[in-house]
Amino acid sequence: MSRARRARRAARKSAQTSTREPVIQEPAASEALSAVPGAGAEEPEATRRAAGVTESSRANRGWWDRNADEYQVDHGTFLGDDRFVWCPEGLDEVEAELLGPPEELKGKDVLEIGAGAAQCSRWLTGQGARPVALDLSHRQLQHALRIGGSFPLVCADAAVLPFADDSFDLACSAYGALPFVADPRLVLREVRRVLRPGGRFVFSVTHPLRWAFPDEPGPEGLSVSASYFDRTPYVEQDDEGRAVYVEHHRTLGDRVRDVVTSGFRLVDLVEPEWPDWNSSEWGGWSPLRGHLIPGTAIFVCERD
Repeated sequence: MSRARRARRAARKSAQTSTREPVIQEPAASEALSAVPGAGAEEPEATRRAAGVTESSRANRGWWDRNADEYQVDHGTFLGDDRFVWCPEGLDEVEAELLGPPEELKGKDVLEIGAGAAQCSRWLTGQGARPVALDLSHRQLQHALRIGGSFPLVCADAAVLPFADDSFDLACSAYGALPFVADPRLVLREVRRVLRPGGRFVFSVTHPLRWAFPDEPGPEGLSVSASYFDRTPYVEQDDEGRAVYVEHHRTLGDRVRDVVTSGFRLVDLVEPEWPDWNSSEWGGWSPLRGHLIPGTAIFVCERD
């Protein structure tokens, strides 16, 4: 089962059983879907094929706009309204301090990329930082407005950041943008441009090793089924061949080279272990798999 399809199935199940009020009343899901090519009742076709920068951006903007409501219903409780969670393993910035000690965040200008409902930015505000929450999806940012906050929200592509050089002290991205762009160096170079000298960028992505395994939380997800070295993008497309979801694979070596060639120094590479307290399943993440193989890679980078 595909990554996007599994997320949709889990979100639908959660929405059917949840006692929470709908997160946003308009537009109705059926109206939103009918307005998007390739987003009708039929499931898209999952394949591996080339997908460039423009196609990937267009497809993923549409996917996140269509699925933002379900995503927030399904994962909103786990993420909280004002927590900074790096990954499905549940690693919290309060404990990790990957951006630095909380007391040193006060007064810092911070850019959150792929912010979704801006939970991380809300936590940063609580530490006295001055965050800006950026996301490709307008619908995700509507959820940020729903929850509230005093920080700016910006709808833009991470590969073309609408900020001046040297605008931020820190940047962060918890599973935002990097897994979905055809050329992550475009994002990394933009982040470096808007960071001040000595600035730090921390981002989390699916651990590259996971691409060799089926995206399943159970025992079937523990056997290698594909080449780790196959970098062909994962694409879901409609019946006319238009991509409606794209995810890109980079090996661990690719990620390191992307960071270094984009002008950063790699300070740390964190592979969170699955904690005993976390009994949640999130797509292909589960306690069974998490105790055996890594699910997340977090890159801690600094601009010299």
